Amino acid sequence: MPELIKLYIRSALWGLVLAAVFVALLLWFNIANLGTLILGSSAGPLAVLVLWVSNAVVFGGVQFAYKIMAMAERPQGPRGGTPVGAELRPAVVPARAEARRSARPRG
Repeated sequence: MPELIKLYIRSALWGLVLAAVFVALLLWFNIANLGTLILGSSAGPLAVLVLWVSNAVVFGGVQFAYKIMAMAERPQGPRGGTPVGAELRPAVVPARAEARRSARPRG
């Protein structure tokens, strides 16, 4: 199996684990009265399943994106800025001032 697929599966499994912990904490601490609402409803198990799966998608996607972006090569050499020993001189920009006309007539 290709390494990228293995990485995606591992990220998805971590997303499932993190989402389970997150949903359990939401219900345990009764955030926004969510625990009481879910445990008191007949559709509670379905609500927990939907909450868990939707959060697993988000957390798994974040895990995968982080791992992919961490694979980038580090840039070599200077990363911008002023070179050492460079002489800084102000730039001369000519400007002409024009007379301003008043918007309202004098009277």
